[in-house]
Amino acid sequence: MADREERVMIFIDGSNMYHSLKAYFHRSDIDLNKFCEKLVNKRKLVRIYYYNAEVGQREEPERYKDQRAFFDSVEAIPYTELRLGRLVYTNAWPNTPPYEKGVDVMLATDMLTHCFKGNYDTAILVAGDSDFVGALQAVKDYGKHVEAALFGEERTSVPLRKVADVVHIIDGNLLRGCWKAPPPQPRQHRPHHPRPPQPQQPQQAQSQTPLQAPPPFTPTLSPQPPAPPPSHQLPPSPPPQFLPRPFNPDG
Repeated sequence: MADREERVMIFIDGSNMYHSLKAYFHRSDIDLNKFCEKLVNKRKLVRIYYYNAEVGQREEPERYKDQRAFFDSVEAIPYTELRLGRLVYTNAWPNTPPYEKGVDVMLATDMLTHCFKGNYDTAILVAGDSDFVGALQAVKDYGKHVEAALFGEERTSVPLRKVADVVHIIDGNLLRGCWKAPPPQPRQHRPHHPRPPQPQQPQQAQSQTPLQAPPPFTPTLSPQPPAPPPSHQLPPSPPPQFLPRPFNPDG
């Protein structure tokens, strides 16, 4: 292997990768081609195998359309093979989620088959399931190099760490430049700038002349006109007149 370029094959558990990206980075819009280029790191890439389970078209038509569009983008990547298992829907659907069928076995079989055929020198496994430990150990025993790309500090990946010759931790540094769109930026809060104090108006110079108290208030009484006589008063009576009594001889 020292006399020729090191040949690399990558085997990706797509479901594990999708859910791990969502859990650790809250997004899944990864550029698979750029991600694999970082793992290969100037070695010779032979092929990428991407494994997943196909959503039921009848059970989940909208999700099926979205997943199908993503699978088309995977198949457009050079030297990439899409390998699909299936999702099994039970009678408890939709209360119980479906489960994958045939994906893990397909990945392990492909890894071993290409190993025995001598199609690669190094196998890189992108997964977190400890069920792949047996396949990695068999490849390693056959004289090949095995590498594991793992997310975070998952307990399930501890056995894979032990058997792998090289471990790639999938973190923000490894994924820098591998996203299809810039990461969402946190909302910027505008800094609060207190208003500068307003300049005070210059006070006018107070007069040195002491203030004098105003003169005391003296009310002025106006003469009141005589009150008119009440309208119901009668005019004065004329003096009585006394007439002479006529003379009566009888008496």
